[in-house]
Amino acid sequence: MRPATRHLRSLIGFTGLLIVGLAQAQGTLADAGRPLGAVIDEYVREGLQSNLSLRAQSFEVERSAAALDAAQARYFPEASFAARYTRAEGGRTIELPLGDALNPAYQTLNDLLVAQGQAPQFPLVENQTINFLREREQDTRITLRMPLINPAIPAAVRAQRELLGASEYEHQALGRLLKRDITVGYLRWLATVRTQGIVDASVALLNENLRVNESLHRNGKITEDQVLRARAELLAVTQQSREAQNGAAQARSYLNFLLNRPLDTALENAEVAANVSATTRALAELRQAALDNRPELAQLAHLTRASEAQTRLAKAELWPTLSFGADGGIQGEEYQFGQGSNYSTISLLINWTFFDGGARRAAVRQADAVARKTATQRDELTQQVQLEVQQSLDRLNTSADLLATAAARAEAARAGFRIASRKRDEGVISQVEFIDARSSLTGAELNLNVTRFEVLARQAELDYATAAGTLPLPSTPH
Repeated sequence: MRPATRHLRSLIGFTGLLIVGLAQAQGTLADAGRPLGAVIDEYVREGLQSNLSLRAQSFEVERSAAALDAAQARYFPEASFAARYTRAEGGRTIELPLGDALNPAYQTLNDLLVAQGQAPQFPLVENQTINFLREREQDTRITLRMPLINPAIPAAVRAQRELLGASEYEHQALGRLLKRDITVGYLRWLATVRTQGIVDASVALLNENLRVNESLHRNGKITEDQVLRARAELLAVTQQSREAQNGAAQARSYLNFLLNRPLDTALENAEVAANVSATTRALAELRQAALDNRPELAQLAHLTRASEAQTRLAKAELWPTLSFGADGGIQGEEYQFGQGSNYSTISLLINWTFFDGGARRAAVRQADAVARKTATQRDELTQQVQLEVQQSLDRLNTSADLLATAAARAEAARAGFRIASRKRDEGVISQVEFIDARSSLTGAELNLNVTRFEVLARQAELDYATAAGTLPLPSTPH
């Protein structure tokens, strides 16, 4: 058998391998692994557990819960213990001239008693000096304070409760965004892996095609330009293979980044159904579902109510407050109990700042402006969500339509390549026509692969826009 004939038959075998390889890259692979949905769900659960951004946001929920506890604690009495021991020296004094005032009278009375033959009975008195500061002093007490009327406390509690709700919905919003990114990231990785498989199948064929053409050229069957064309096609597809390999590596690194894993961790392959379809509903239903379920809208609703509560809090600061106070302890120069040392007081405390230059009224206007701003932001986000749903639905429908066209194009390209292969074996078409048929087949298969995964990615984006599906978020401690 002549070398050229042997190479032609080898090329026939590789032609069949190309068609089989391309079909396997696009169809359902028997050894691909678990179904696509199961693999994605597991990666989503892992990401919701380990993602650093989501974990950091959960700490914000804990902070808001602690702030609510602090606001509620103001309803309860406050008890404190205080002790003071003082050593003093110097300071101001009070001079009491008792001797100067009483001694002349006492002396006169004593003289009268002596004149009557009696003993003097009135002592001489010294002037007194009293220090304002005791040389030693201690004050030990237990203080109890309890608010009776304070409108600012319930307003602050309502504001903090709404802020806690807003942080919880923000946590959910970040979780849904992470779920979408993980899903789309994994689909892109799968698409690049399948793309690389399609391109590598073409590389195998073009390598054999180059060997056949070189053999035919050596035997004088074809001219050198056909060899050069075969080599150029091989180099072009080899470049495509390298680009596909790089794309797969980048997609893998990005997904591992979302999962908080080493960037070069291997990913699990999944079984993708050959027939991919879109799941949609009427636009009005999807919009209503988004308005009912999107956590961003619920977050802004809580923030609006929190801003309104802040306005009430600022207004409450304009009113007087009433509180109850009780103190009990010991005082004196020594630490001792009993009469002369023990003391207790009970008080009703009223506090009303009736003039502060307009600072609190300015705070009311500021809080009211924040509330109106938040309400406006919610209205704007409502329109954005409706637009996002419409755009996501349009992109999904377009991708689904393109998938049918891409499948028909790929089937036509396969049939055309089979015909071109038979003609090539019979020597009735040129090398250029054969390579064009091969390029058309590879392009059609690549387009079908991209379009199929594009439909899946667009479906994930529509599910995110409407907040569809469950979100297995780990619970946050309160």
